Amino acid sequence: MPGLMISAPASGTGKTMLMLGLMAALRRRGLQVQPFKCGPDYIDPAFHLAASGRASLNLDTWAMGAGQIAAHATLRERADLVLAEGSMGLFDGVAKPGEAGIGASAEIATLTGWPVVLVLDVSGQAQSAAATARGFATLRPDLPFAGVVLNRVASARHEALIREGMAEAGIAVLGCLPRQGNIELPERHLGLVQAEETPELTAILDHAGAFVAAHCDLDAIVAAAGSRALPEVAPHDPVPPPGQRIALARDAAFSFVYPHLLAEWRRQGATILPFSPLADQTPDDSADACWLPGGYPELHAGRLAAAAGFRDGLAGFARTRPVHGECGGYMTLGAGLVDAGGMRHRMAGLLGLETSYQKRRMHLGYRLARLVADMPGLPAGAMLRGHEFHYASILSQPDAPLARVSDANGADVAETGSCRAMPGGGQVTGTFFHLIARAQRP
Repeated sequence: MPGLMISAPASGTGKTMLMLGLMAALRRRGLQVQPFKCGPDYIDPAFHLAASGRASLNLDTWAMGAGQIAAHATLRERADLVLAEGSMGLFDGVAKPGEAGIGASAEIATLTGWPVVLVLDVSGQAQSAAATARGFATLRPDLPFAGVVLNRVASARHEALIREGMAEAGIAVLGCLPRQGNIELPERHLGLVQAEETPELTAILDHAGAFVAAHCDLDAIVAAAGSRALPEVAPHDPVPPPGQRIALARDAAFSFVYPHLLAEWRRQGATILPFSPLADQTPDDSADACWLPGGYPELHAGRLAAAAGFRDGLAGFARTRPVHGECGGYMTLGAGLVDAGGMRHRMAGLLGLETSYQKRRMHLGYRLARLVADMPGLPAGAMLRGHEFHYASILSQPDAPLARVSDANGADVAETGSCRAMPGGGQVTGTFFHLIARAQRP
């Protein structure tokens, strides 16, 4: 499928705004646009879905093997164009390769043949921007490169100077977004505020689509799309579902689950049964496993503490069936959570974990885990790849560890996860990392 990689020299240059604006503008033209997100971001895909009307999947060369990337990039539903949003800078990744690379967006562009559209924040420079663009275009000869979109341009004179430099460097200018009237998306500590928490999202997308359509050459952008044949690789080994009927916590407090993970579970025959802890709902009793994703439980700790029906229903479920929590879900399974103001809130109490946001400390990075105990759907000894991103501090983690966990450089991390056997044969487990894929290599 022909596609483009929307990337930049660094974070904060306007990738997401251009991505959303392009999807909205092209959708107005009647095109079917398939979005992807490079790297382990779990917030941007929800915005992609709102703008394009199609689920956005993550592509990640550190966590995923070439077979899994190929399986995701080979679309099951026809689209007119693929747009993939990069993460951080185009060539940025970790120091040591994982499954298929270091996690850089450039690796995905090279693998798929989707040419790069480089978003350049040209604030405070003119012809010098061409040196940056040319460096990115020529650093790797096998990287397909379409051109640049100039962002935060101050004036017509400013634009003319930059275009002159780009012409001399042989770089195509596909768009020029003025600083005045530019679009800002609401943010908080993990990135953008979630799509479902942005009531003005429809207006933002309409504005973004009109803004990009007015200042970008949409015909040239679509014409620049390309692709190449994916390599012949062995089929990947997907993460098995934790059960055939999975009760999945899903609301404003529990929303961080990778779309590709749910898609893989469904392809293996599993049924997803959503429920809302914030609405004091309980896991569906017909389910044979329960999964609590990450999210923002610290913003809703009071409501979760008051949700006695949810807490009692989850405890009853866990007596006989497996329950797993990731990051915020793991904290919710614990005994208590201290919010930023220092108030402790009672959590489910199925694990002894105590966490606090009173003194925030960022935990960020890829994680490689070797299970030392069974986890729903996965036996002890299985190797998993995931990603951790939160600001909570562990006050107490008294249960048996679930895994031996290391970062992308191989250094052990203290967030081993927890597991606890229940009297009726159930099991409760939790991790601070969000599961992405099974590891094929250590």
